[in-house]
Amino acid sequence: MNTARYLLEAAPDDATAFVDGDTSYSYGRLRAAVAGFVGRFDELRLPRGAPVALAGANSFYWVAGYLATMAAGLVCVPMPATLTADELRSRARWVGCQAAVLSAAEARRHELPPGVSVLTGKDAEQDLRDPSPAALTFCDVDDDSDAAYLFTSGTTAAPRVVRITHRNIRANTESILDYAGIGPDDRMLVVLPFSYVFGASLLHTHLRAGACLVNQPTFVYLEAVVKKLESERCTGLAGVPSTFYALMRNSSFGSRSLPDLRQIQQAGGKMSPAIIDEIRVAHPRARLLIMYGQTEATARLSYLPPEQLDGHTGSIGRGLRGVSLRVVGADGADVTPGQVGEIWAAGDSISPGYLNDEVRTAEKMPNGVLHTGDLATVDDDGYIYVVDRAEDFIKSWGHRIASQDVEATVMELPEVVSVAAVGVPHPAAGEVVAVAVVCPAGATLDADDLIAHCRARLPKHMVPDLVHFVDWLPLNSSGKVVKREVREQLRALSSARSVPA
Repeated sequence: MNTARYLLEAAPDDATAFVDGDTSYSYGRLRAAVAGFVGRFDELRLPRGAPVALAGANSFYWVAGYLATMAAGLVCVPMPATLTADELRSRARWVGCQAAVLSAAEARRHELPPGVSVLTGKDAEQDLRDPSPAALTFCDVDDDSDAAYLFTSGTTAAPRVVRITHRNIRANTESILDYAGIGPDDRMLVVLPFSYVFGASLLHTHLRAGACLVNQPTFVYLEAVVKKLESERCTGLAGVPSTFYALMRNSSFGSRSLPDLRQIQQAGGKMSPAIIDEIRVAHPRARLLIMYGQTEATARLSYLPPEQLDGHTGSIGRGLRGVSLRVVGADGADVTPGQVGEIWAAGDSISPGYLNDEVRTAEKMPNGVLHTGDLATVDDDGYIYVVDRAEDFIKSWGHRIASQDVEATVMELPEVVSVAAVGVPHPAAGEVVAVAVVCPAGATLDADDLIAHCRARLPKHMVPDLVHFVDWLPLNSSGKVVKREVREQLRALSSARSVPA
C-alpha cells in the first residue's frame, strides 16, 4: 500500500490535522493540498522512484510535500533546515535528486544542482492556503519499494543514507500505535523536526490515528514551549534527552501544572534517571514512555511501559510487537543476565540497507538483521539496558567506562542543564574522563564541587579529570549531542593543559 494513502485514509475531512501559529488545517485541506502537489509532480513527468529533496522547517507546506512525494510514487529525501546551501546541494547531488520541494524562504537560500526541478514560490504556497478540490490519487507501489531516504544523525560518525520502504513505515507505525494509545482526540506538540526519524514517526502515528500535530517552530525560548503546551491544551510532548534536560532545568516545565498533558515520549539516547524522576514528580498524570530506536529501524524498536519504570530503572524495555530484539555476545549467542553484548534487531521495520553502499549494508544489516552498535545487558525478565555506544566507551587504566554512567551522575546535580562525557588522551592511563557541562545563568557550581560529587558516587577511574563549563553543547538538527565535536574540543583543551608553560 502507498504510505500516503495509509496515513491519510482514517480521519474525517473536518478533523484538525495540523496547527501552526494561529492557523488550523483540517484533514480535508491537507488532502486537497497533497492532491495539488501530486498534480505538479505529474507535470514534471518524473520516473517512478525518482528522489525528491524536501527542505525546510516543520510546516503545513512540508507535511503536504512529504505526503505528495510518496503519493506520486517518488522517494522523499528530507533535508534538515539547519543545512547550509553547500551541504544541501551536496546531499541532493549525492542522492541524485531530480526535483525539490522548497518553501519560498528556502528557495531564496538554496541553489540546487543543474537539472533539479524545483516546486516552490508564492504560487505553490498560495495553492496550500486555498487548495483546489482536485481528486487525490495514489500511485500503486510495491510494499518493498523505497519511500524515503533518511540521513543518519551523524553524532559519532559521518552520516549515511538509509533506505526506508513503504513496508518499513507501515510496520513501525503499527508497532508504535499498538502501545502508545494515540487517538483522534490527541494533540501532540512537535518540537522535533520531521526530517529526523523520531519526528517523522510522530507525523506517521498521529496522521494514521487521525490526531492533531501542533507545531512549535523554535526551541530557543523554552517558556514559549511551555506556554504553547498550556494554551493549545496539548496532550502529548516528545523529545530527546536534551529536550527534557533544558525544560526541567531551565524553564517552568517542572513547576507548571499542565492538566491536559497525558503522554510524554522520550527517545534518541539514554536519559538521566534523575531527570526521569523529576518529570514523573512534576507531571504524575502523564504516561512517560521511555523508548529506543535507530534510523535504520525506521524509528523505534522498544519501549518501557510506564508501570515498569520503578522495577526496571534505566531500561529501554523490550522489543515492540513485530520486532525481535536480542543482546548478542562476540560468539553470536544471546548473553546471560549481567553480560554485555550488542543489540541486534529484526522485523519488518528494519531498512533493507544503505543507499549505494553494499559493503556497509552487509556489515550493519547482514541477512536483514540490524547490528545496532549499542552495547547492552539484560536482566532476568528480559528487559534490556543500554550501556553505551561502542564508540563512546572511555578506556582508562584498563577499564571500559560507559560515558552515559558518568553523564547520569553529573546530571544528579540540580544546577546542571546538560553534560557530555568523553575520553581524552593520557600518557599513563590511555584515556581519562573529561566532561563539558552546561549550567544556567547565575549558577554557582564549580569544577571542585562537581568532582567532589563524582568522587562520592563513582569509582576513582570514572571521576572526571577535566571539567569544562560551556554555554552550550553542539547539537545536530535532531537535538542530539554531537560527541565527536565535544571530543575534539576537550582533547584540544587537555593537550593545551599538558604543554609546559
